[in-house]
Amino acid sequence: MDTRERHPLALARAALGMSGDQMARAIRAAAQREGLRSGVDRQRLHKWEQGVVPSVDSQRYIAHVLGVPPEDVDPAEWPSWVPAVDSGVVPLGHASTVPALREALHTMNRRTLLSAIPGSALVGLAGSWAGTEPAAHVGERSLPDKAVGEDVVALLEDTSGRLNALATEQRQHIAPLYDAHLARVTDLLDKRRYPHALGVRLHKLAASLSQTVAWIRFDHGQHGAATRYWVAGLHSAHASTDRDMGAAFLSDLAYQASWLDDPTTAAGILTKALSRTTHPAATSLLHLRLARAQAALGERRATLRSLATAERLLGTGRQGDMPAWCSWLSPADLAVDSGRCLLDLGDTARAHALIAEGQALLPRTRDKTRGIFLAYRAQGHLSRREPDAAAADALEALQLAERIGAPRCVQLVRELLPAFEPYRHVEGMPALLHAVA
Repeated sequence: MDTRERHPLALARAALGMSGDQMARAIRAAAQREGLRSGVDRQRLHKWEQGVVPSVDSQRYIAHVLGVPPEDVDPAEWPSWVPAVDSGVVPLGHASTVPALREALHTMNRRTLLSAIPGSALVGLAGSWAGTEPAAHVGERSLPDKAVGEDVVALLEDTSGRLNALATEQRQHIAPLYDAHLARVTDLLDKRRYPHALGVRLHKLAASLSQTVAWIRFDHGQHGAATRYWVAGLHSAHASTDRDMGAAFLSDLAYQASWLDDPTTAAGILTKALSRTTHPAATSLLHLRLARAQAALGERRATLRSLATAERLLGTGRQGDMPAWCSWLSPADLAVDSGRCLLDLGDTARAHALIAEGQALLPRTRDKTRGIFLAYRAQGHLSRREPDAAAADALEALQLAERIGAPRCVQLVRELLPAFEPYRHVEGMPALLHAVA
């Protein structure tokens, strides 16, 4: 391991799932929010990670990116104030659900950031899931007078359902409630004072909440935490013998890997997940995400096969049996993700048409997805050398993302800025640059 890998800043950056360029951009943005400028780039960040001490101002900007309160920053103590990094994945096995949930709930505090779990470990976990029959060993411990009853579980289910049904723009106001609710469910699971049937429901409840919290973390760029919540959800789904729900968590882990430019890991996870997925809608979604990974790897034939399978299975199967976690999948998603795959494969004309088609089909209620689609369409316009249309889409995506509290979409727009550089003086660019700044 070299010096750069050992340095606390390098470990903290990796824990946030950031490349050197992304971290440098985040530091410059932190300076801009104070009305100042920072000239940090990837090369300067590399020097810091080799042992060069950042200036006092730069340390303040770094603290902002890492989520460290200003009062905890002592420039004279660099880099001791940089949060330590936790790592590891709970292996799938008997009675592993509560440890996995505890690991996820313990993820973030002022002094600890989570390192990224290696892709090989996640593919291995997916293989373990695919090769292990779930064992519903939930409950049946001696039931004392204070056993959990039907009314308590029903109340928890009702509250969780209402929390999970909130739109993205509303979740941002009460994010801590999701963690608190999951913590209470975890405590009940740990005590195991419930009959078998209620235990299965509690595990399903933990899985559902874990998925929601993971997406909240993922949308805010907290990738180490998101991974651990998805892993915890996989354990919970496995304990409740819900194969398709387990595939959902593997699918989400694969989506995250693709987002972090690791399509090899994404494809490895999805291949394992598809071996045990049952409902056609779930299989369709996994094939669609597999196509995204294959396109990023330049595997044209495999990508087109996966897209064809996703399209063939979409809308098939008994609607009453469709898992809730993939019920949102629609022709709009298929069109846009297909277009995104074709962009990676260089078929820009067809890609742009599909993205525009999906954008038109998307229901108005799915604002976060609309913002991401707009960012994809902006990229399509750029590939066709249509900077004015690209700037308009990027600006709309940015404004929508900021309104509903979707930092992931903001990041997508920011990552397009270098491609806009040759077009700084075209119509719409000043407004976009002002909004980003």
